[in-house]
Amino acid sequence: MHNQAPATPPQIMGILNVTPDSFSDGGEHFAPEAAVAHGLALARAGADIIDVGGESTRPGSRAVPAAEQCERVLPVIGALRKRLPAGVAISIDTTSAEVARAALAAGASWINDTAAGEDDPGLLALAAETGATLVLMHRQGRPETMQQDPRYGDVTTEVEDYLLERARLARAAGVAAERILLDPGIGFGKTLAHNLALIAALDRLRAHGFAVLLGASRKRFLGAICDEPHPAALDAATAATTTAGVLAGIEVFRVHDVAGNRQAADVAWALRGAGMRATGTLVTG
Repeated sequence: MHNQAPATPPQIMGILNVTPDSFSDGGEHFAPEAAVAHGLALARAGADIIDVGGESTRPGSRAVPAAEQCERVLPVIGALRKRLPAGVAISIDTTSAEVARAALAAGASWINDTAAGEDDPGLLALAAETGATLVLMHRQGRPETMQQDPRYGDVTTEVEDYLLERARLARAAGVAAERILLDPGIGFGKTLAHNLALIAALDRLRAHGFAVLLGASRKRFLGAICDEPHPAALDAATAATTTAGVLAGIEVFRVHDVAGNRQAADVAWALRGAGMRATGTLVTG
């Protein structure tokens, strides 16, 4: 595939954790009513996709049974689908095909799989069967242990090769290429240096023709750079990664602060367009 610049502005995916233990906002939206209200607020702030998750994937977190995930997320997804504008998509953040199938039936149309189909290969077949958009993310190890001394020979090449192989398997299962997004998994079994290398090489990952999702929001590496221990104080730092991603051609940004990152993405998109027009690489009607 060739590196074709995105034809449409970047999309913002708002994070809705229906969990008691997520990294930066665990417990804030655990009650269904609070979760629905926050999802609607994310949409009003400019989110194109609401990513609903019932299982934390923060470092050190433990797996949540499928039945418990469903109990957490299905009422929220069902209520949101009734109240969100038709143009706002709902994503289910899960590594379980059982949870994903129930979420799709409740109104989701995206599957955000942080295990890229490795934990449950049935997710690839499910995405093919339903036509859902599928996000395939790289992680080294499991959430319980992934930040215990992660090592790579060449992090950019290894993550790239892994994601392309997972995309190949998804295609073989019947998922259309245009419905596959690759996510380098910032913070999932990576050091500060690994995360920076991956963000600096986003255009390389994008060059294979698949859409790319960047999820750097409030991650610990940003806190290390900014000497800021509180995740909720890292929204401006997150917006810097969104700007870098848009300039690299990335399509989707998974964030907590939708309004700030919507602004950053829109400005970066305008700058990207101006730069491409100046160099004659952007053809307008």
